[in-house]
Amino acid sequence: MAVLLKRLLQPGRPPAALGRPVGRREASLGTDPGVAVRVRFAPSPTGFLHLGGLRTALYNYIFAKKHQGSFILRLEDTDQTRLVPGAAENIEDMLEWAGIPPDESPRRGGLAGPYLQSQRLALYAQATEALLRSGAAYPCFCSPQRLELLKKEALRNHQTPRYDNRCRNLSSVQVAQKLATDPKPAVRFRLEGETPAFQDLVYGWNRHEVASVEGDPVILKSDGFPTYHLACVVDDHHMGISHVLRGSEWLVSTSKHLLLYQALGWRPPHFAHLPLLLNRDGSKLSKRQGDIFLEHFAAAGFLPDALLDIITNCGSGFAENQMGRTLPELITQFDLTRITCHSALLDLEKLPEFNRLHLRRLVSEETQRRQLVGKLQALVEEVFGSQLQDRHVLDPAYVERIILLRQHHICRLQDLVSPVHSYLWTRPAVSRAQLGAISEKVDVIAERVLGLLEGSGTSLTQDVLNRELKKLSESLEGTKHSHMMKLLRVALSGQLQGPPVAEMMVSLGPKEVRERIQKVLSS
Repeated sequence: MAVLLKRLLQPGRPPAALGRPVGRREASLGTDPGVAVRVRFAPSPTGFLHLGGLRTALYNYIFAKKHQGSFILRLEDTDQTRLVPGAAENIEDMLEWAGIPPDESPRRGGLAGPYLQSQRLALYAQATEALLRSGAAYPCFCSPQRLELLKKEALRNHQTPRYDNRCRNLSSVQVAQKLATDPKPAVRFRLEGETPAFQDLVYGWNRHEVASVEGDPVILKSDGFPTYHLACVVDDHHMGISHVLRGSEWLVSTSKHLLLYQALGWRPPHFAHLPLLLNRDGSKLSKRQGDIFLEHFAAAGFLPDALLDIITNCGSGFAENQMGRTLPELITQFDLTRITCHSALLDLEKLPEFNRLHLRRLVSEETQRRQLVGKLQALVEEVFGSQLQDRHVLDPAYVERIILLRQHHICRLQDLVSPVHSYLWTRPAVSRAQLGAISEKVDVIAERVLGLLEGSGTSLTQDVLNRELKKLSESLEGTKHSHMMKLLRVALSGQLQGPPVAEMMVSLGPKEVRERIQKVLSS
């Protein structure tokens, strides 16, 4: 850095602008003629992927696919002190789990790589050199201690902290003297001149006179790593990003970024700032909420499509809010002009109902249903393991029957291995005394039901069973139908509540029902 700065202090001609010349660009939602749509999701791997990040990634993904473009994952890892081990891998894993994998990424590679900012330092140094040569940037020798004092003083006076631009007007002699003792200064961008107005594709025309409210920002730290402002501009340019869809918290910074584009002689992309995703009560989604991370939802058995559905349903960008949209439908229906400036309120209490809709859709598709059978088999093994007295419960035909019978009553596949459904996989321990407390006619009821099963073979349906059980109870003098059904429920499941008895019997099948009833009779 010291050699570079000394060389830049010598008189010379500023270099040609790096890239395309600046030209007037009309804001439009489509593509510029001959320019491919390229968007990026650029999170910092300082934490795992959460719902707010998923929503930003999703809007970028569906916009890219709507316009036959590319969706790029770039990891902004320049703040090396805050990196979380495993976060980079988690972000890409969760995008793939959600069904919105990037076209280019650290894992997949691509022509515009590398896709980790820490591996692109030469590009930031090149841009910084151009800015220093043109006088748009300057070295800053202020110590962290001095900057902290400035901040404290501003706060004490109830002012917004800002850098006082002390190093902006140092002479070349002064810079040379300071470089002798501090060869690695930070570099700041000179905020001056009129800030260009821009038309945000969501918020409309904007202009923020940043120079009047803040000091010159650091663009390159003394360790050679860029700050966000320089890195995102350099990377978006070199990666050919056509549209930047990011959170509305960056709206104010966009004017600063446009000044950088202007100083570098580069043409900026279109900007669309997405309104915040908030909790139902209007509070911010916080990374301290453990239940907003995608890993939590995946482990809890929620379907990716249900998450994509609910985070788009609570916001805007579509003609109408409707539950049950799939990713292809989201892509088809998405319209950037329909995104409003209002924050999106996320009601996670509705997620089970969204999941129920998408689970039923999967059950109705034969290929998807087979996959669900495999997942449920694995869940049964995981939850019950050595408790399985009869491994025939893992038979695909049996598992599929359970899914089909229970699909309207569950929200997640995991519900089928909850305690209330344990009778489907393990035989309950029921004593004769338990049944005797319900009805004195245990033997009569059991024998009649066994006879019903013998006479009907395997053709029993829920409707037939309900009718036959009703007739059976009516033929038993002094026995209420509700008492008989309660007795059968306990005999079959060991529980006082659960699915209808007829459904239980169809689920278990005649052979298993006979064995459970006979076991009670012989106990």
